[in-house]
Amino acid sequence: MVKIIGNGTLITRDTADPLINDGAVVVEDSLIVDLGKKADMISKYKDHIFTDAHGGIIMPGLINAHTHIYSAFARGMILPGAKVSRNFPEILENLWWRVDRSLTLEDIKYSAYAVYLDSIKNGVTTVFDHHASGGNPSGSLFTIAGAASELGIRTSLCYEVSDRDGLEIATAGIKENCDFIKHCNTESGDMIKGMFGLHASFTLSEETLEICSEAGREAGFHVHVAEGIADLQHSLKNYNKRVVERLNDGGILGDKSIAVHCIHVNENEMDILKYNNTMVVNNPESNMGNAVGYSPIIRLMEKGIPVGLGTDGYATDMFESLKTANIISKHHLCDPQAGWSEAPEALFENNRKITDRFFKRPLGIIKKGSYADVIVVDYNPITPLNEYNINSHLLFGVMGRNVISTMVNGEFLMKDREILCADDEKIHSESREVCAGFWKRV
Repeated sequence: MVKIIGNGTLITRDTADPLINDGAVVVEDSLIVDLGKKADMISKYKDHIFTDAHGGIIMPGLINAHTHIYSAFARGMILPGAKVSRNFPEILENLWWRVDRSLTLEDIKYSAYAVYLDSIKNGVTTVFDHHASGGNPSGSLFTIAGAASELGIRTSLCYEVSDRDGLEIATAGIKENCDFIKHCNTESGDMIKGMFGLHASFTLSEETLEICSEAGREAGFHVHVAEGIADLQHSLKNYNKRVVERLNDGGILGDKSIAVHCIHVNENEMDILKYNNTMVVNNPESNMGNAVGYSPIIRLMEKGIPVGLGTDGYATDMFESLKTANIISKHHLCDPQAGWSEAPEALFENNRKITDRFFKRPLGIIKKGSYADVIVVDYNPITPLNEYNINSHLLFGVMGRNVISTMVNGEFLMKDREILCADDEKIHSESREVCAGFWKRV
């Protein structure tokens, strides 16, 4: 029996038919099989289960193109006697590397539950995660994948290989990537994907980079690129190359690789990214929070480089990230027009282009044959909503908590704000208990 979601404004993200008033989308199994006016769809499909959008917005599920699930347990954490971090390397040393070294597989599992559930509540149906757990690399990706499968969310996972914790941990991280990629290629269908993760140029030796280049080329790499100025300075000092130049020479760039941040890059590096058809992901909230600078997304997009949008673990609300991406461009460039088109392009178009390179069917769009990843948003506009001002309404009128229903692969994970895929209260209660032990270890 087909499912029909209707009685709302259907925003398709398909330029051929971007908005349908009193629209409906028809879902069969994991796919969208039809869409149109609600009355037409109900008449055409007599035998159906109807979900009422209550006059809100029906739209594609959102995609988070870069986050760090492992960071979840840092929320609210106070470290007695911790050093004051005055720059990005000190933030890594004093906080994040302490966090990831302390994670057990149980911590990782509950971090995954927390982030995925929060993503579902905010209408995010696909999550690209970049994982680190220096104390427990082995089995970490499989643990996260288990939580994703249990909840029913779509995800791409990798382990960030780094030399910062020594050769044994780096080798274990390489093996975790390879084992997980092999597993995904043979057993996981099209819900869970594996990439080869790298931390950043400044924590990777030439020897490790060469091993990773050979091991991960087919799957593609997910790597932080020139996030802080220290990454650039390290590369120039030790290799007489800028970061993108070094990664390019190392065989890391390509059409299945994601270069995250790309803040301290110059014109030549942008040209290299373009030549290799490498994807870039901007994380504006994290960039501001870490005081690392502004990613030149306007210039990157002008060159035709697909720049997507992520959160870097800072949040799970992509509508919030959309707002930040818009205003930080205006603020940094002192140009009131900057970011106006680029921010929604990153979230709604380029994130979809990124998923197109890894998943078999389209995501982030409502059209026949695409995966049925659909959300319903509680939004009653006070001004006219039409195909020309969709982005303005979403930018100024909507946040993640407006999402009332979330469907992934044809199944509702949340409906009318009720989580259906798990016992939300039980998981959060258990998570607090697990986290208390984690804080003591950190």
